[in-house]
Amino acid sequence: MAEKILDPNNPLYIDKEFEPIEPNPEYILQVNALKKYFPIKGGFFNQTVGYVKAVDGITFNIKRGTTMGLVGESGCGKTTTGRVILRLSGEKTSGQVLFNGKEVYDMTHEELRQQRTKMQIIFQDPFSSLSPRLPVGEIIGEAVREHHIVPDSEYDDYIDQIMDNCGLQPFHKDRYPHEFSGGQRQRICIARALALNPEFIVCDEPVSALDVSIQAQIINLLKDLQEKYHLTYLFISHDLSVVEHISDSVGVMYLGDLVEYGETDQIFNNPLHPYTEALLSAVPVPDPTVKTNRIILEGSIPSPANPPKGCKFHTRCAKCMGICKEVAPVQREIEPGHFVRCHLYDEK
Repeated sequence: MAEKILDPNNPLYIDKEFEPIEPNPEYILQVNALKKYFPIKGGFFNQTVGYVKAVDGITFNIKRGTTMGLVGESGCGKTTTGRVILRLSGEKTSGQVLFNGKEVYDMTHEELRQQRTKMQIIFQDPFSSLSPRLPVGEIIGEAVREHHIVPDSEYDDYIDQIMDNCGLQPFHKDRYPHEFSGGQRQRICIARALALNPEFIVCDEPVSALDVSIQAQIINLLKDLQEKYHLTYLFISHDLSVVEHISDSVGVMYLGDLVEYGETDQIFNNPLHPYTEALLSAVPVPDPTVKTNRIILEGSIPSPANPPKGCKFHTRCAKCMGICKEVAPVQREIEPGHFVRCHLYDEK
């Protein structure tokens, strides 16, 4: 079917072929050709003069009880992807987001309200995401009361249990966020998400603002909770070492595109895309006697409001060919479960 994107009266109107997919019970989340464009306003009448293509047609699936890592440079669209999946950034531009086989953007207000308890997010900054005016017990329990997760008679015991599971003590309930360290505040954020008994959690760089020793504690906590509650994570991060440790599959984003996607072992042991190779070459090796072949990317990441023609990575790619400058590559499955978007792997 042909899906019309943006405003047909706008000169930037796009009409592309979009093939919807059928729900697959094997996956808790199916993302198909997802796009999210933000309008750029300008001129005397504040008209739309362009679009920031934050997410530009990405496709991936997440199996139940697993973790998918999403990596890439700042500004590549990782956080926007997580927010669009949870329907926190207005309407999508096009594509599908199927959660438990249902299109998230076709849900009514009441259906979405019920689904909110099953889809949660842990924000990057554990301080600004917590209200400074509420004690911790109220922060964790506010949504529990709103959605009637447990009877009122069991409320206090339920909050105590959730806090204990996240490494917090019952007497912490009466304290305010500014009285806690960064690691403790992130535990509060995890407890708030866990209190609603979710199935799927978007972890938006949950350890990037923490010390290394505290990062390990939070990562281990997330893994323990995943095993105990059979949670599914979308783990957004810059730290490839953390992603390798916690993820079952990995997606690599560049300028709104998912350039490579596969199982963790496939990505780290056999990277196919030049951008993935460059990212992995930058991971520090703890052995000082080991010399790594560091790949230095020339130039800066282009603007998502005016991406290069053809392959978006060709302006920084050492393996750039003539076709890369003219034709955008399509996603290909090179080996079972390992997808890449690169002309180096075009069928001859």
